[in-house]
Amino acid sequence: MIVELISVGTEILLGNIVNTNAAYLSEQCAALGLSCYYQDVVGDNEERLCETIRTALGRADILLISGGLGPTQDDLTKEAAAKVMGKALYLHEESKASIQQFFEERGLEITDNNWKQAMMPEGCIVVDNPNGTAPGVIMAENGKHVILMPGPPNEMIPMFETSIMPYLGKLQDGVIFSQTVKICGVGESKAETMVQDLIESQSNPTIATYAKTGEVHLRVTARAEDEKAARKLVKPVVKELKGRFGSHVYTTEEEVTLEKAVVDLLLANKLTISTVESCTGGLVAARLINVAGVSEVFKSGYITYSNKAKRRLLGIKKSLLVKHGAVSKETAREMAKGAALVSKADVTVSITGIAGPDGGTEEKPVGLVYIGCSVCGKVTVKEYHFRGSRAKIRESTVSAALALMRECILEYYSEVTFGSSEK
Repeated sequence: MIVELISVGTEILLGNIVNTNAAYLSEQCAALGLSCYYQDVVGDNEERLCETIRTALGRADILLISGGLGPTQDDLTKEAAAKVMGKALYLHEESKASIQQFFEERGLEITDNNWKQAMMPEGCIVVDNPNGTAPGVIMAENGKHVILMPGPPNEMIPMFETSIMPYLGKLQDGVIFSQTVKICGVGESKAETMVQDLIESQSNPTIATYAKTGEVHLRVTARAEDEKAARKLVKPVVKELKGRFGSHVYTTEEEVTLEKAVVDLLLANKLTISTVESCTGGLVAARLINVAGVSEVFKSGYITYSNKAKRRLLGIKKSLLVKHGAVSKETAREMAKGAALVSKADVTVSITGIAGPDGGTEEKPVGLVYIGCSVCGKVTVKEYHFRGSRAKIRESTVSAALALMRECILEYYSEVTFGSSEK
């Protein structure tokens, strides 16, 4: 079946917000085996919105529309969709009661325009929204399915996963099953080259590559008469990918992030960790602390942005900083060693670099970053060159640091095991 995505909101057209909903829904539709050929963005204008919906209905079986379900006059998605589908709006009492409860529980005053969100197209399926006041809407007629969802991602994503995804699954013949192989330490172009032969010969299952910051995800999707048969088709392909990428595969579980994989590795080996950061300003520590259970392994995090802080907190010699500079392999090494000494952590990661937009030179350009990692006294330092804005460089650095931590821990225990077997 063919799906088309419509994102509603003048703020998207103006660039005031990034349209993350479209990226999320595109990925989910691909996993469901739905073909998406067009994505549309339209402002808060009823005439243009109606025109966009009519055009999309002429070429797609399913429309996924996000945004424009709020209580204000410029929230027109529901009205426009109902108009195109020839449906009148009526007051949905259950939605009205839910909206009233939402406001009362928070001690907020209900204004008359909030009841606009309880008006529903005749004959529609009303989709509950426990995270907000705008219910979702499903209208189905003559083989066409128009699905309306709220714009805020923290409302749209839970609604899609809880209610819309199961609905879409029932529209498909057979069952779709997907498994994602997540890889770090390998670039997108190299990863694609390594599986090009599989992609060129694929039919069922299929392999799709998704580039993330510092990672590559390979999603294997199969269609079959039931889930058991689909899983059976996916299994050998996942096994082949694991064989090709080896230790670069950090998980095949959708909910496992790179930082969780690192924390799980620390927990499994009973290792503690401390971080010491300069240009990332605590972002690595923040990613690690996002993981539940990290308190068992995380000891401390240092932000040594200035040379003075590097000397005072880590004991780095002034002569080394003068000779090599704050952004250098030598300084990254001493930062990792110093953090291990003062925190008594088994693993430390250090970061020093130039995030820009200023501060770069011909010898040390913006985007130059050194990341060090100490595992039980063994220190590794790598040089990286990242591109993009200040935020992008810092984000790339964090992902690289997590990948390096994982790599160094695996290498350390591989050497320990190999050494033991040789004795």
